[in-house]
Amino acid sequence: MQQEKLRIAVVLGGNHSGRTGPVVSSWFLDRAASRDGVAVDVLDVAELDLGDGHGTSLESFSPRIEAADGFVVVTPEYNHGYPGPLKSAIDSARKEWFAKPVAFVSYGGMSGGLRAVEQLRSVFAELHVTSVRTSVSLHNAQRMFGAEGGPVDELRGAEDAVEEMFDQLVWWALALREARGRRPYPG
Repeated sequence: MQQEKLRIAVVLGGNHSGRTGPVVSSWFLDRAASRDGVAVDVLDVAELDLGDGHGTSLESFSPRIEAADGFVVVTPEYNHGYPGPLKSAIDSARKEWFAKPVAFVSYGGMSGGLRAVEQLRSVFAELHVTSVRTSVSLHNAQRMFGAEGGPVDELRGAEDAVEEMFDQLVWWALALREARGRRPYPG
């Protein structure tokens, strides 16, 4: 009996202005698409109508979060934090997030978005989401990609981190999908 593919929602938390966000997202999505046994659903926060921005339910977002077995959030860091529209999108769903894993790909200046990820870990803990330990952090990301969008240097360390992160995410997604199937989560 063949098991259904894991459904991983990749939440793109950056915006379309500037060059860095789209090239980082594209670079990561190319790697995500190559994972066997995983179906990727891309949710771009920049394309959502966030309503009042205060956790309003989004018809185009919540059902896709509910359908996912796990998540990867791709986020920039702005002023030591993550973007407001990403928070609005996260808050637009509640129980749809419960008892699922999340992983992070971050980018920014010297910190590579790590401060944004640490804040997101606490937000997702409140939503009963398990965060995987390994994340992908692209330091000074604007210098890592050329005008055509490809990496200017080999990103071997980042590519290795993507593989390790996905291995952890898949393990948790399978374990939690099985657990949710056996008994309802008490959240």
